[in-house]
Amino acid sequence: MVEPADRPSAAGQRLGAPESFGVSTLEPGLRPPTQAPGRQVSIRVQMLDDTQEVFQISQRSPGKVLFDLVCVHLNLTEGDYFGLEYQDHRKMAVWLDLLKPTLKQIRRPKNTILRFVVKFFPPDHTLLSEELTRYLFALQVKRDLACGRLICNDTSAALMVSHIIQSEIGDFDETQSWQHLLHNKYLPDQDAIRDKITDCHRQHVGQTPAVSDYHLLEIARRLEMYGMRLHPAKDREGTKLNLSVAHTGVLVFQGYTKINAFNWSKVRKLSFKRKRFLIKLRADPTQNAHHDTLEFAMASRDCCKIFWKICVEYHAFFRLFEEPKPKPKPILFTRGSSFRFSGRTQKQIIDYVKDSELKKIPFERKHSKVLSNSSMSPQSSSFRSQVPKESAMSVQLADQPDSARLGHQAESNGSEEPPAAASSTNGFHDPPTADPTRQNHNGTGSALDPNFLNPESPGSEDSPGGSPQVVVNGSGSVNGQGLGQGQSPEGRLLSPLTSPLLTDAGCVRIEDEEEARRKKFPTDKAYFIAKELLTTERTYLKDLQVITESFHGVAEKDEAFPESVKNLISTSYDPLYKFHQGFLKEVEQRLAQWEGRSNAHIKGDYQRIGDILLKNIQGLRQQTVHLQKHSECLVELERACRSIRKVETVCRDFEQQRVCYLPFNIFLLRPLHRLLHYKLILERLCKHYPPTHDDFRDCRAALADISEMVVQLQGTMMKMENFQKLLELKKDLTGIDILAIPGREFIRLGCLSKLSGKGLQQRMFFLFSDSLVYTSRGMTPSNQFKVHGQLPLYGMTIRESEEEWGVPHSFTLFGQRQSVVVAASCASEMERWVEDIRMAIDLAEQSSSPNADLLSTSLSDNKLSEDGGAELESEEELCGSRSSLERQGHRGNTTVHVCWHRNTSVSMVDFSVAVENQLSGNLLRKFKNSNGWQKLWVVFTNFSLFFYKSHQDDYPLASLPLLGYSVTVPSESENIHKDYVFKLHFKSHVYYFRSESEYTFERWMEVIRSATCSASRPLPSTRKDLY
Repeated sequence: MVEPADRPSAAGQRLGAPESFGVSTLEPGLRPPTQAPGRQVSIRVQMLDDTQEVFQISQRSPGKVLFDLVCVHLNLTEGDYFGLEYQDHRKMAVWLDLLKPTLKQIRRPKNTILRFVVKFFPPDHTLLSEELTRYLFALQVKRDLACGRLICNDTSAALMVSHIIQSEIGDFDETQSWQHLLHNKYLPDQDAIRDKITDCHRQHVGQTPAVSDYHLLEIARRLEMYGMRLHPAKDREGTKLNLSVAHTGVLVFQGYTKINAFNWSKVRKLSFKRKRFLIKLRADPTQNAHHDTLEFAMASRDCCKIFWKICVEYHAFFRLFEEPKPKPKPILFTRGSSFRFSGRTQKQIIDYVKDSELKKIPFERKHSKVLSNSSMSPQSSSFRSQVPKESAMSVQLADQPDSARLGHQAESNGSEEPPAAASSTNGFHDPPTADPTRQNHNGTGSALDPNFLNPESPGSEDSPGGSPQVVVNGSGSVNGQGLGQGQSPEGRLLSPLTSPLLTDAGCVRIEDEEEARRKKFPTDKAYFIAKELLTTERTYLKDLQVITESFHGVAEKDEAFPESVKNLISTSYDPLYKFHQGFLKEVEQRLAQWEGRSNAHIKGDYQRIGDILLKNIQGLRQQTVHLQKHSECLVELERACRSIRKVETVCRDFEQQRVCYLPFNIFLLRPLHRLLHYKLILERLCKHYPPTHDDFRDCRAALADISEMVVQLQGTMMKMENFQKLLELKKDLTGIDILAIPGREFIRLGCLSKLSGKGLQQRMFFLFSDSLVYTSRGMTPSNQFKVHGQLPLYGMTIRESEEEWGVPHSFTLFGQRQSVVVAASCASEMERWVEDIRMAIDLAEQSSSPNADLLSTSLSDNKLSEDGGAELESEEELCGSRSSLERQGHRGNTTVHVCWHRNTSVSMVDFSVAVENQLSGNLLRKFKNSNGWQKLWVVFTNFSLFFYKSHQDDYPLASLPLLGYSVTVPSESENIHKDYVFKLHFKSHVYYFRSESEYTFERWMEVIRSATCSASRPLPSTRKDLY
């Protein structure tokens, strides 16, 4: 099908890639269109890397066939941004029409070379999902610089060329860089700024080609001439001008200076008549004026038509939701042109990439001498760890939402042994281990079968293809090579959002005969409530162990860690840890007696739990002095992190360890949260027992005691939750000096689309009690969110503006200094934002006085012109934007990142409810197309499910953030013929979970709904009181 100029090659094999038919202009799963019969004609196409390929097409094939063949050859998914350009018989550059036969457009195919180039330049290159697409865009920028089409100042030019050189030859070497510049022409006047180029190149040490592409596009997109193709024209006075088209509308240049712009929303009609190009504008309602028509004279009718066509295509590509349908053919007469845009719109491309499970295809960088991730094997290339935004931290996060944080190996005592069988108290029983030589007598974690954590292995029917290797909080391997904690082969953190969930390969299967054993256990609801106490207590003790053992061991090794803070934490948490060790042992013994696994039940009635709860809650009251110090521990630790950089590093590094599966500050608040869990368990017991039951009196007395403790510590708990949330958000934000200040309350965070001159742009908004902050996802290795601006709430008003702007679910925020138009993803999301903002405005107006600058004093510097105001940032901002926070290596699995990729929001009320809805226990899990069920220890907390092989493991094997998921009961057609099964699904990802009883089934459904449906929960009437 495809022949290079000098040797035959199959599609895609020129780049060393397997054959692929993932073409952007085709529907998923379809091959290129069959060509019409007839004689084959050779068409030569020059690629962006200057190679030439020969394609065979039929004489009657439309241009779309040729274009699809080129995209197949490149394995290009987002091909709709590109086009085929050629010179016609009039020596004019025109675009190949995809609907017309190719040979009717190209008169002399043997003497014509088509150029595969970028046709549509998006306002934000982060909308490009594939690394290959960004690479091709970078080649286009390189070409535009070399030919003098991309005009900019010397600083920008030197910086862009330095990134190009970094991607081609790697890190700076004075001799090599100088020689490379002598033999390669990147700018028309390159010699004049050669020293400046080398100075910039020195600053890019360690930068991979993909990151260089990213920074190159980041600089280029801010230039006024980025993507501009000038068409000469004159106005009515005969002044020489240039017309161009962009995603925003039609632009007018005088020389290389933009003097006017006509936004698409203001343009009523574009047309041409002979040599005249006409722009008809909408009437301005503020002025009593008729429709205004602007007229420009061009060199010929053909020039007018060429420019008119590209305007039609730009408007359709960036403004329409789907490809326009063809007009019906008239019966007798035709009027006007039948030309229309052919292909997918930008929105369709973005939606397709989000909804599809695309496998990355490796490609070759022709001019690069640097080993790129693109040239790795298909398996290892799935990390996509080269680009800060779309790399291992966020590869296809909307496409692969399962967020599994997996590790192929779990180390325990240096041995490779499977975990000890969970106690039969768990309800599900393990059959004997298949290989007795691998049994573990230590009762700890295990090394797993290589396929155990890989749902995309050949043995899994649920596999979308490929075998990506992923890690959990830190370790894994690629092709047998070990990785550092939480790192990809490139040394970057891996996102738990990039990899599928656990598979059933190599897991213990629970067959039907096991159900007979399970049914021998007690069926009383009180037993399962007591068992919930047992399972959650095990998780709670593991969380305390993170503080008392893991963190304490790290702090002891560091001499810079203040002794006062270490002693404060030890004296506050060690007594609690020892107390709950005894409590857990008592509960385990009671449950064993209740289940009849001990002869002790013969001597008395042990089918009760209230007596143990009453005894230990009374003992816990004596620990109140330690509980009251936990807020002090949180404050002192934060103070130490601020004042001593080494302490901050110790805490940051500890959070990267696998055992610290949540932000460390959350562990410090666990004892306060546990009081709420005891209270809820006792409330369920009291509700279940009749007043005459033997256990009712003890449960009621224990409930009274724990309720008194909760009331006593409730104020401290709420303040510390807010303080902890502000500290956690600070790690996700850059551009804010101090976030946690007295009186500031966090209210809501989530995604909204902000309307600017470039259209709707995704932004992450943070609502506090005194201000509304909007950010965009930064390009640092830690994927922090960069603050763009803030809106003080004092004096703010809000108005729904869907009709005014024509944008669904939009509303306008009118502040004292500026107004912002934003749009939510759906009507319910807009209602929640509007309600919370109005409540926050009321709170701000009730405060003592308005604050002018609530956040960073440098915020005005960070507030980039989203409407294209400033042409260029300084060199320091563009290449030296790494803040101290960026060096934190902050994990990309926080709630903020999940909300960003799932396009949703979460409020502080949701966080407060999530604190109460924590659950642990064994569940059986299966994939949509797998056969057996696999047993896992599952912990629900912080809007996520964390998966372990057994409750004895020290760290999770995988995690699944639930925001955006739906939880339902399987339908009849799904053939899940088991009791107590619930289904989790998000887009194409489906998981089934099976619990052991009706009570546990209802509890798991309840707590998971609190996360998956948290945003739609009815708000309490006393919500304002929470703030």
